Amino acid sequence: MDARTSEDLILIAPFAVTSADTDMYRRLRPGALINYLIQASIQSADKLGFGFGGLEKQHLFWVLSRLTVEVYRPLQWYESLTVETWAKDVEKLIYLRDYIVRDAQQEVVARGTSGWLAIDMETKRPKKLEGVQAEIFQHLKDKHGLEYSPVRLQGTGDGELFQVHPTYFDFDLNQHVTSTRYVDWMVDTFSFDFHEKHYPTRMVVNYQKETRPGESLKMYRSREGNQRYLFEGINTSTGKTSFRGEIGF
Repeated sequence: MDARTSEDLILIAPFAVTSADTDMYRRLRPGALINYLIQASIQSADKLGFGFGGLEKQHLFWVLSRLTVEVYRPLQWYESLTVETWAKDVEKLIYLRDYIVRDAQQEVVARGTSGWLAIDMETKRPKKLEGVQAEIFQHLKDKHGLEYSPVRLQGTGDGELFQVHPTYFDFDLNQHVTSTRYVDWMVDTFSFDFHEKHYPTRMVVNYQKETRPGESLKMYRSREGNQRYLFEGINTSTGKTSFRGEIGF
């Protein structure tokens, strides 16, 4: 059994909101907030020995599958913040990781939960971790960022259509579209006037299939209720769903 304490399994990562992270109104861009969560995840996994380097020994690599974030107020330019994150549990083949985002006064400004898959390098299929690394996910089951699992969205495949053509800086070192860009694409479907009066209070992304260089997406946006929008991005080359998303205001 892993002898590390609960404190050892929790990472608190500091960040500062720079001008490059903000929108026209000095608010933290939603995609930049998601990036903070992902960077904290990487730091935590590396520290505990099952980061991208550690998983290579098992011929595995991490893929973000689902992400749900509730935002209680937008952080502003020059603000400092911390992202608290921990490996929480396992649901079948999905490894859960939660988040609490606090401002400089230690007020909670956002909470999140995510689901990750450990993918076999050869078969490209999900696999379970083994040994001590797997045991780490058993220690903090009762500690929650959000008290529900990352939301699984149903497809929309309907609504207003947007064409997305990824360019060079949309791609990461794995040569597929990086996770935060899907959030940026969804946010970019709204007008300047809409953004001036609204800021996301909830974001959900389900990553279905990777998008490679040379591929493009048909992205549909439909409205559900008063201020809830659903998205589905379909790869025009394969006809398969690349991602699904939800943004609430």
